[in-house]
Parts: sequence; structure tokens; C-alpha cells
Amino acid sequence: MAYVDQTFSRSGPSYISAVDWSNINHKRSVLASLVQGVYTLQHDQRHNRKYPCALAHPWWDSFNFRVHDRLVDNKDGSIFGLVYSLISSPHQQTDGPPQYVIAFRGTIMKPENWEEDVKMNLKVFLNRIQKSNRFRTALEATTKFKHERVWLVGHSQGSSLALAVGREIVKKFKVRLETYLFNPPFISLPIERVKNSKVKAGLRFVSSFVTVGLTAAAVAVVSDASKKDHFAMLSTWVPYLFINRADPICSEYVGYFKNREAMEAIGVGAIVRVATKRSVLSMFSSSEPMHLLPSAHITLNVTAATRFKEAHGICKEWLKFKEAHGIDQWWRRDLKVECKQYQYK
Repeated sequence: MAYVDQTFSRSGPSYISAVDWSNINHKRSVLASLVQGVYTLQHDQRHNRKYPCALAHPWWDSFNFRVHDRLVDNKDGSIFGLVYSLISSPHQQTDGPPQYVIAFRGTIMKPENWEEDVKMNLKVFLNRIQKSNRFRTALEATTKFKHERVWLVGHSQGSSLALAVGREIVKKFKVRLETYLFNPPFISLPIERVKNSKVKAGLRFVSSFVTVGLTAAAVAVVSDASKKDHFAMLSTWVPYLFINRADPICSEYVGYFKNREAMEAIGVGAIVRVATKRSVLSMFSSSEPMHLLPSAHITLNVTAATRFKEAHGICKEWLKFKEAHGIDQWWRRDLKVECKQYQYK
């Protein structure tokens, strides 16, 4: 969902005049802007806006990128992703800029594309994103680059797509692409929304044991012994996740990693190793749960919400959600964050 003004000069991070790729705030702001570029280009297409009246190009021109390729849904013709290339000579050092960025947008509820976007959301929920045409198109675009420095980035539904592509690249080619996921969906009961910390911890503890019990029952019917442990294979891949605790779509990632850490601390690591790679919903699917990650670098937005003080009731809740889930929060100049890395053992 793109809730931001499409005009870069009014709502984008125009305060960044020269990008310092070693500055995490610059990096986060630029990558979020590239995702916004996908949203805005789709809106340009919808309204038939052509250069120089089009609004999308400043979202990448401002940071010295150009559009290398467009990723288009083969059913509704909507643009769901862009492949960007950096115009200047690429740096080779580890912390330098990417040569290419492959960016994916989230849902746009407009007449010409809402149906396919909703179908994609359903595939995310049912853990079937790999069965989608968008996944196949995105994977094909990503595998074209052999040795170049490629980053994956997405927002909301687009984060699920970037995550699925990144996982597949690790499994097939043992290549760990740098990946940035803004408000990635976590398919689970919204335990993180519970106010009481003790009740919340108890629910997570019980949920872990239920998951382990169901897993044991499933293994009793169909043996997993011959399957590769893809979860362990993925453990050295550390995507960057950008989370807002007030966003029910992604906030459960906070509890997922904290619960794992807490259970390891009290000595129930065996429970953790099973529960952390399975979900209750995944018991009813032959596919691995795409949203569960062994390792991640979490950036939590702790900036106080400011945009709904005058609103009330349903309107207030909607505005709170818009702010918590919007892509524009990630380039705010006054953004305050807390960061922590979780590494699967």
C-alpha cells in the first residue's frame, strides 16, 4: 500500500543531496524511495502520465539510478517491480553501493490491478507465493545477474516476493543476496498486539509447544528424514527487516525472534529448533513457510506516531494503520529506530 504523496519534491527524502552508502539512514531512505518508484510508475501508467509530466523518475534519478527493466504482471499488465542499475561506476568494497537493485511494490487497490494484487495477497497468506507468475518473473529477472552486486528490496506484499526470491537463490545457487524488507507480512495470530507482557509470553510459549506437537504428528505420518534442512542452509543469509510494532501485518516478527531468544535462554533449545522453522498453517501445506527466517537484522521504528491526534474511532485506527504500514515512514528525517541482529545457531 502506498500512502505517500507521489511527488518526490514534496514527500521524498530530498534532504539527501549525496548518498553515503556507509550511512545506514541514507541506505534505508534510498531503498525505500526505489520501492516508492515502483508504486509511482504504476500510477503514472494508470493515468497515462508521460515524461516530463510523469512523477516516478525523480524517485530514482535523485540517487543516480536508472530503470534497467520493468517487471510486469502477465495477466493485468501492471508494473509490480523494477530492476534498477546504478549509473556511476560500481564500488567493489563490501559496504559499497549495489550495481543493481530489484524492487517490488505492495498492494495497490485500483480497478485495473486490484484483482491480481488480492490474489497475490491470498497466495502470501496460503504460503503459495512460489506458484505465482510474479514469482517466476521475479526469479528469472534475478538469475540473469551472475557476478554483479544485486540487492533485493520490497514493501509489504513486495517484501514477501523479495523474500521468496532470496530464499530460492540461496537454495539453488548458494548465493546470499543482500535483501531489505519493509513491513514484511508475518502469517500468524497477532500475539504481538496483546498488551500484557506476561500473557503475551505465555501465549508464545504455548504456541511453540503446540507447533512442536503438530510437527511430531506430521512426521509420524510422513517422514522428513530425507529432506534437506533448508532452514539451516539459510542461516548465514541475514535479510534486513524494517518493522513497526503498531503494524499488525509485520509486528509478529518482533515476537518471533524474541520468543526464540527467550526459550534458548531457559534451556529449551530443542523445542526452539523445531518451532522456529514451522508454523501451524504450514502443517497443511507441502511448502516451507516463506515468512519464517533463521536469521535477520531487525530495525524497529520507535518514532512516536503523530498523524492522527485529531481523529476518532474507526478513522483513527485506519490512520494509525496507514502510518504504521506506509513506506514513507522509512525515509522520515526524524525517524528513531532500534536495531538488533538475530543469528540462528
